Amino acid sequence: MRRVLRAPLTLLLVALAAFPAAAAPAGHTATRVARDVRAHEEARARVEELRESDAPPGEVRDAERHRRDVRSRLWDLLWAVEHALADPVAVDPAGRAGRCPFGPRSTPAQVQAPAPFPGEGTSWTVPTTGYRLTAGYAERGRRWKHRHTGQDFAVGSGTPVRAVGPGTVRVTTCGDGFGNQVLVRHRDGYFTQYAHLSRIDVRKGQKVRAGQLLGLSGATGNVTGPHLHFEVRITPYIGSAVPPLPWLARKGVHPEQ
Repeated sequence: MRRVLRAPLTLLLVALAAFPAAAAPAGHTATRVARDVRAHEEARARVEELRESDAPPGEVRDAERHRRDVRSRLWDLLWAVEHALADPVAVDPAGRAGRCPFGPRSTPAQVQAPAPFPGEGTSWTVPTTGYRLTAGYAERGRRWKHRHTGQDFAVGSGTPVRAVGPGTVRVTTCGDGFGNQVLVRHRDGYFTQYAHLSRIDVRKGQKVRAGQLLGLSGATGNVTGPHLHFEVRITPYIGSAVPPLPWLARKGVHPEQ
């Protein structure tokens, strides 16, 4: 039986970190968001436990329905907040209004076979190569309003950035602290974010495979130097981030420290 990896609750409670000041839910709303992020991850772990223990299908379905209900509540709440604050992800997910630097669409010929990793196979991969892991999830620092919500991969500008797994591009936009960014929705319902890009090579609605080119790394948005900001979210919106390395580990991917 595969061991279920759970994010510590103390990390989940800081999922509201690294908001741009103008886009952060505040007060009671921030408390509700943090509560729902925690509830979703607890529900997700419960679903995995039931599946691994061969629980009755009805029990699994009820647990999965509860997880989706929590996600839906969180999604609606964050959409309302971010839409009111004109967050590009909420109001311009295709990036048409921001004149984002779109390059050519990536094609199947640009898909690289994921490097082999121990664990669950090779259908998932790291988002870039030749990197050094720098700022991690929940790290404190003067560069962020609260705490860091993703994992930074230090790479030079122009380094290929690739989808960590199969999914559909839901956001290709620019104009906020994350600069040029892509968000991909995966089959498990989570979103991965790839931020601070110098160029975007996919379009909203495009299906991608693990290892497919999404764009090139850069230093757009609120940065001090070129790198890839990689984030995992329950919804497309700021505030629903979860620890990215444990999430990748559940896919059998273990970025080198």
